[in-house]
Amino acid sequence: MTDPTPTVASPASGPRPTHLRTHTCHGLALGPRLLVLGAVHGNEVCGTQAITQLLQEIDRGQLGIERGTVTFVPVTNPLAYRLNQRTGDRNLNRNMAPSAIPQDFEDCIANVLCPLLDAHDVLLDLHSFHTGGAPFVMIGPQNNSGTLEPFSHAEAEMQLALCTGAPRIVEGWLDTYARGVARRAAAPAAAGTARAQTLVTNPNYGVGSTEYMRSRGGYGVTLECGQHDDPKGVQVARRAILQTLALLNMISRPLEATPTEREILRLVDVTDREHAGDQFSREWRSFDAVYAGELIGIRHSGTEVKAPHDGFVVFPNPRAEPGQEWFYMAQRRS
Repeated sequence: MTDPTPTVASPASGPRPTHLRTHTCHGLALGPRLLVLGAVHGNEVCGTQAITQLLQEIDRGQLGIERGTVTFVPVTNPLAYRLNQRTGDRNLNRNMAPSAIPQDFEDCIANVLCPLLDAHDVLLDLHSFHTGGAPFVMIGPQNNSGTLEPFSHAEAEMQLALCTGAPRIVEGWLDTYARGVARRAAAPAAAGTARAQTLVTNPNYGVGSTEYMRSRGGYGVTLECGQHDDPKGVQVARRAILQTLALLNMISRPLEATPTEREILRLVDVTDREHAGDQFSREWRSFDAVYAGELIGIRHSGTEVKAPHDGFVVFPNPRAEPGQEWFYMAQRRS
């Protein structure tokens, strides 16, 4: 089999991608249906590289899928991957839903990706992040029957998160997004174009791959494997895939022991970048500790942005577009 990873090309090197490439292995015994995604964001390629390695090992007979079905998607957003940037026309991992009338490339991808998610039980979505820091894994809510994100697989999802080996577990994504959406809706001038404003004020804005999977009766985690350019990220992604296959009893490989001590943090708020002139007070890394009143950034207007309480800065993005997430705040789970 040829290398499944497309070559990163410049925007002018060819037409826009026309298809989504997947690779499926069916074990000869019954088992779960696992979906593994790489490059949902085009410049986050550790998952792509790890998937490529494992596909080659499968083809050489070095790794056998014995039970269930696993589908690998090395490049989930081929336009963003071709451009070597986070997005194509927009962020694929927001507003994840089928579209009757697609308005952009990511809508077209979602129309293929959502049925693929529907057809699987478990999701491992592999990402990386802008600034330095240790890998972490994001989970969904506790079991609940509420209206925002009803869920009934919290125990299985926690086991999946633990098996990845990430030293931190982060929760609270969707309800934090709901608060951010409410603020954006109250300040409609912040997001730039009308299309961008429509997207970021949509109540579905916080729904990405894992949230969509949970809404369809499955479960899954997002593994942030490290900083974009950290070569160790590929090994983090590779180990997580093998561990997941072992956890689900899909391969003849023992589950490796993982540390029992994990830090569990809960996202509690998101702050958007309002202007291209908004600047951080220093070079923040994910999970840097902050104290109430500590300066985090300065708005273009000169307004200081300070930590509202003790906690941790998560996902600081100094290159965020106006109207998009600038940073999150998290606290330890109580």
